[in-house]
Amino acid sequence: MSRRCELTGIGPMVGNNVSHSNIKTKRRFLPALAPASLQSDALGQTFKLRISNAARRTLDFRGGLDVFLVKAKDEQLSPRALKIKRQLKAKLAAQAPAAAA
Repeated sequence: MSRRCELTGIGPMVGNNVSHSNIKTKRRFLPALAPASLQSDALGQTFKLRISNAARRTLDFRGGLDVFLVKAKDEQLSPRALKIKRQLKAKLAAQAPAAAA
């Protein structure tokens, strides 16, 4: 399983451990990923995604999964999240003409 957030696309970064004697050795900084059950209001479904804690805070700030996915860039999203975004856009497009009529 890849260590990549399914919503923001954040992954491992590389840096150095620096000792007291200033010896530098390579290390990896892994994102804080956690499984999350996210509710989509428009679709009426719950989705299980593996997201970073920063993405979870961003979801709360923006107002939920639907708002986040509509504004998110397709390059950052995982294939599963992209599939949810397509379903969401199709549902919103179907509701728009019905509301206008």
